[in-house]
Amino acid sequence: MKELKVQFIKNGTVIDHISPGMALKVLKILRVDEKIGSTVSVLMHVPSKMSKWKDVVKIEDRELDPQEVDRIALIAPSATINIIRNFNVVEKHRVSLPDRVREIVRCTNPNCVTNTRGEPVTNEFLVESKDPLRLRCKYCERFVEDIAENIV
Repeated sequence: MKELKVQFIKNGTVIDHISPGMALKVLKILRVDEKIGSTVSVLMHVPSKMSKWKDVVKIEDRELDPQEVDRIALIAPSATINIIRNFNVVEKHRVSLPDRVREIVRCTNPNCVTNTRGEPVTNEFLVESKDPLRLRCKYCERFVEDIAENIV
């Protein structure tokens, strides 16, 4: 049986245990595009010991900030973040959903106070349910239907 080997990274971040099919959305919310100056590896639909299938993203020379980790938790709640330095895992932790989500998701209600230009109001959502994930706008009470598409 042939195996596909993915190169180790010297420094950076490995996002493991992403829900199958969500790796490209992780890249989108992390704003990884053609302007990035380092290697990005994307593995999709690979066998997993914890679940049947998973996606994995490796980003060289970049460590995620807490807000980026919160964004990942919204679309890949079982993901783990591995910080790599000098080819070694120096930090490993699971993402976790907070009870409130601020400045990460945009309200889909065009009449919400967060979408009007007159008021400088920060987006804030209450996490009504973690499984399945349901976010409710603090101001207009509307639920976000497609969270991945409305991450800012």
